[in-house]
Amino acid sequence: MQRFIQRFSDKIIGILNGFDRLVLRGSLRSISYTRKFKGFEAFLYRQQVLLKDFGPYVERVSKELKAASCQAAVTQHRPIIYLPSCKTDKQAEAQKVALQDHITDGLIANITCVEPCKSFKVGPNPESKRLEVSAIERRCLYVYHYLIDPDFGWMNARIQTWFPFQIQICFNGREWLARQMDKAGIRYERLDNCFPWIENFEKAQELMNEQLRTRWQSKLQRFVRILNPIHDEIFKNFPIRYYWSVYESEWASDIAFKSPSDLAAIYPALVLHAMTTFSSGDVMRFLGRKVHGCFRGEIVSDFKDRPEGVRIKHQVGKNGLKLYDKFGRVLRAECTINNSRDFKVFRRKENDPRGKYKWLRLRKGIADLHRRCQISQAANERYLDALSAADTSTPVGTLLHSICTPTTWNGKRIRPLRPWAQEDVELFRAVNRGEFAINGFRNRDLQALLFKGDPTSPKEKQRRSGRVSRLLRLLRAHHLIKKVPSTYRYVLTAKGSQIIAAVLTAQRITLEQLNSLAA
Repeated sequence: MQRFIQRFSDKIIGILNGFDRLVLRGSLRSISYTRKFKGFEAFLYRQQVLLKDFGPYVERVSKELKAASCQAAVTQHRPIIYLPSCKTDKQAEAQKVALQDHITDGLIANITCVEPCKSFKVGPNPESKRLEVSAIERRCLYVYHYLIDPDFGWMNARIQTWFPFQIQICFNGREWLARQMDKAGIRYERLDNCFPWIENFEKAQELMNEQLRTRWQSKLQRFVRILNPIHDEIFKNFPIRYYWSVYESEWASDIAFKSPSDLAAIYPALVLHAMTTFSSGDVMRFLGRKVHGCFRGEIVSDFKDRPEGVRIKHQVGKNGLKLYDKFGRVLRAECTINNSRDFKVFRRKENDPRGKYKWLRLRKGIADLHRRCQISQAANERYLDALSAADTSTPVGTLLHSICTPTTWNGKRIRPLRPWAQEDVELFRAVNRGEFAINGFRNRDLQALLFKGDPTSPKEKQRRSGRVSRLLRLLRAHHLIKKVPSTYRYVLTAKGSQIIAAVLTAQRITLEQLNSLAA
């Protein structure tokens, strides 16, 4: 991201990195399993509930939970709204109530709705001829609490009113930041969930960093008491706490520009560059993933013109990267992680606290939330740095003139580059690959990309190495790449990124698009 900021530093007034939307889920893991651990059966045994009495018991508890969860709304004379369809926009309904009743703090409304859930049933086992507990997919009533919290601001939390009482809490990091800045006395301008102007961006970033140091267990326990005031009563004989996991996270990097015209002048070029230059492999590497034959997911890039701004989105399975021009004043790069298993974290195994640290799959649990944020920030930075190569002002002819003439290297004449020749274009594509953006590339890396198959003999291997060495010298002579000190690796220079991006864009753009841009 530093490369992007340096390039447009004269137009930028501030940068802000942190949570956008964050969805957390709480589950009672001890009673959520039926096969291996028989947790729910153990709970029923502690409650002295026979399996034949399962139905009446859970119906009674569910009824009590519904009443207790909605009691605060009754006491505070807030509406309890039942929605017959789970597809109805609950956020919009709550906003109507808040606007109509002038709610600026506290509970706005309870919204109830029947939705799918995972629960239990008791039935006979044909083999054992006995009653057994098993997991099922069913529908039950959910109670949503829409509120304006003193810490998180506008947010919502919901509880499943049928065992095992799963909880979901959704809030916005920018809404949370607004509350923090209000308490710190920092002035700001706000449009929806972004800040085009903040009196002190550095201090605001410090406040966002504080969000990562939150004691989540104690913070979220407060919402357990709000959603289910009779939790301790239900589990009096079977003490149990919620395990919190991240269901969905959006980590945004906002770059605020001095004026809408400054962002408008470069944004079309950034979008065009992203759509025409970044390949599917590049998108995977921005997200820190390797491209290999085992990948069976879908990689999609699309473009939409929304009321709040033009959005470009790259999706790899359930994870993705987005770019917005929020209200024409803020450039936002956003990493969304819905499937944490695509990433890794350096940790011990969960069931081996004294074991060795290893690179293991990123967990959904809040224990790995800090690592999730690191991955998201790194993805945003790689994406913005790649976008910094987009040419927003210089004519392509002027840009390419310097490489289309001969040059010298250590006193020897070096041929000009040929931007339209297939051989040089393939070379440009190879050195511009996303995985080389951080660690650079070596002679052997380019050999694997520029030649088909493995070398058939030592002589052939030597011939390939010499050929790539000459190509590297060609690029170095034209100042498109530079050597990483004390290594055999090379990286693109700022000039190289700009020129190669221009060449590759020109290879993909159509005459119709070219005429449209020229107009």
